[in-house]
Amino acid sequence: MALKAIFFDVDGTLADTEQQGHLPAYNAAFQELGLTWRWSAELYRDELLLLPGGRERIRYYILRHHPPLGSYKAEADRDLGAWVNSVHAAKSRWFRRRLESGQVTLRPGVRRLITEAKNQGIRLAIVTNASERSLKPFLNHTLGRELRDAIDFVVSGEQVEHKKPSPDLYLRAMGLMELTPAACVAVEDSAMGLCAAAGAGLRTLITINSDTQFHDFGAATAVVDTLGEPDRPWQILRGPLNGHRWASPDALSALLCG
Repeated sequence: MALKAIFFDVDGTLADTEQQGHLPAYNAAFQELGLTWRWSAELYRDELLLLPGGRERIRYYILRHHPPLGSYKAEADRDLGAWVNSVHAAKSRWFRRRLESGQVTLRPGVRRLITEAKNQGIRLAIVTNASERSLKPFLNHTLGRELRDAIDFVVSGEQVEHKKPSPDLYLRAMGLMELTPAACVAVEDSAMGLCAAAGAGLRTLITINSDTQFHDFGAATAVVDTLGEPDRPWQILRGPLNGHRWASPDALSALLCG
């Protein structure tokens, strides 16, 4: 069957939002609030990114690592969920500032692949655990109007009961497009995202990054280092992509036959 749709994850896939955006935004928020916390790249990669969202990461860190809460202890003890929401809101403001100032950039090959796919009539969706509210600044400032307008659907975390690694988001995306897995390819960067896509029956292209390079990608159809460019070809780590030097509609179509 011909390729009819590509589903893109966001964080780590379209852009290195974790290292360029989210992690520094968390630490800036902690400093703004007078907390002595500082998340290292190692802690973020090895523990916190295994959680499906920002609020879950903050809550996990409190319950697992017992950091000092300072003047917020009574407030957190009274209603931890509400206090976590306030910390996350501060983090979101800092993340938005980083997006608006151009500090979060698209990964190689993203702009070209979206443009080529749209020009060939292939439908596109963003499929992410992020909320629509937190995603909007990324769409406006990092993706930009031209690429944002090329996206047919945005399927975000609040639209389903269970986020990734559940397949719910991908099942919803296919339902909105009235397509079967045989006509679609997912592009992901992590084991969590792969679990969601594979659980929905999708062929999946993994584009690794520094946070996910050691994840188990055994269920992936193919694994590459980036989506690549004509002047900066990708490195194929595994999969039926011989003869293709960068991500293109033809290359992703090959995954449906691989």
